[in-house]
Amino acid sequence: MDPVKIPKMPKAEYDALIRRQYIARIAFGACEHPYVAPFVYVFDGEYLYFLSTRYGRKMKYFKSDPRVSVEIEEYAPDLSAFTFVSLQGLLEEVTEPSQKKMVREQFVGMIRDRSLSPQVLSAFGHTPDDAPEAIVREERSMVWKLAGVRDIVALKNG
Repeated sequence: MDPVKIPKMPKAEYDALIRRQYIARIAFGACEHPYVAPFVYVFDGEYLYFLSTRYGRKMKYFKSDPRVSVEIEEYAPDLSAFTFVSLQGLLEEVTEPSQKKMVREQFVGMIRDRSLSPQVLSAFGHTPDDAPEAIVREERSMVWKLAGVRDIVALKNG
């Protein structure tokens, strides 16, 4: 018996998935075994942006080899419905001040719009006591952009 293949998603559907979600997993390959870490992201319709604290294994792996795989998923608790998209590309540090500010402001807006817990601020190098606007005022994190996407796999179960 042949296996049933999970259908591919068209671009409009996986873009919608990316817009609905805000957590991605990034797999870094610049090590003996791939290193996977969760990241909060924003999507401007063209690029995924991430804020990264300036410490930890991810910094070493990013500097060694910026090629990554990014995975975003959505599923029903009982797995009756699931979708995912995997994008292979390059992480680039955003250094232009006005672009960094714009991305940081998008993160503040996303935190507020989704009513995320103040605990999320620790993922960006802040304390839960900080106002989300501290992300814009203080550069405790790096801004990364997923660029040079070479392969996209987007599947759904129906």
